[in-house]
Amino acid sequence: MVRDPNRLSIAVQKSGRLSDESIALLKRCGIRFAFSKDQLFCYGENLPIDLLLVRDDDIPQLLRDNVCDLGIVGQNVAQEYALSNALRNGSSAYTELRRLDFGYCRLAIAIPEALPFADLDDLNGRRIATTYPAITRRFLDENGLSAEIVSLSGSVEIAPSLGTADAIADIVSSGATLRANKLREVATVVQSSAVMLQSAKPMSAANREFLDRLLLRIDGALQVKESKYVMLHAPRNAVEAISRLIPGAETPSILPLAGHPDKVALHAVCTETVLWEHLESLKEAGASSILVLPVEKMLL
Repeated sequence: MVRDPNRLSIAVQKSGRLSDESIALLKRCGIRFAFSKDQLFCYGENLPIDLLLVRDDDIPQLLRDNVCDLGIVGQNVAQEYALSNALRNGSSAYTELRRLDFGYCRLAIAIPEALPFADLDDLNGRRIATTYPAITRRFLDENGLSAEIVSLSGSVEIAPSLGTADAIADIVSSGATLRANKLREVATVVQSSAVMLQSAKPMSAANREFLDRLLLRIDGALQVKESKYVMLHAPRNAVEAISRLIPGAETPSILPLAGHPDKVALHAVCTETVLWEHLESLKEAGASSILVLPVEKMLL
């Protein structure tokens, strides 16, 4: 594929934790994609934005080499690359544009369930297997710990049972993999979520304009994810009290209610989750005809 300088290119994970949600986010931004036959490239049909489907740990290098303009990757991958491949002149290969609301996980240290552990000092002299040696080394240094790091490319969780390490530092989401391998988590090295990164290479004015449009849509798509539109009827003398009960709402819109001079219609966008308990509290405060609707699109 020859890169078109007049189109934005975004590298995303081809398969794995972030793949589906990265593409879903961009589709929620109104971009229609056509997949190439080899499933390695997506062409934006209605906006000049294309996707490269690659290994997640290749994305920072692609940004550094200016193969693509943007990349969506986990903070853990970005930090590991930055620590392992710092440029000599101190410049960065990329900048973080947005933290995205998916891909939450943590890099954690885990030990066999039978191994005693009182505090971090118990890691001194241990061997720790990980695919994130640079982040793990930083954690050890920051905590004044001396341990040997065993770098592995995969199957980190089985290292203690094979006798190649005493502990592991690995990505944890639910913890099910740790439990399946009789490991227990004892320390969090770093928290992580998906981020959008931008290459350090200067961008044309036209591509900058497309990027600004994309970021505006991403902000709206992330904001709308948990947002709800609430409509209800309220006694005029209870509007202030009812407004305070609506979760995550800015100043609501107050409209006259035809045929009911003592009541108004109240409309509000809620940026927090609306629970049944919230509706029950609104009802007790005098609200009626309460509707909670999903918000499909929003521009901030």
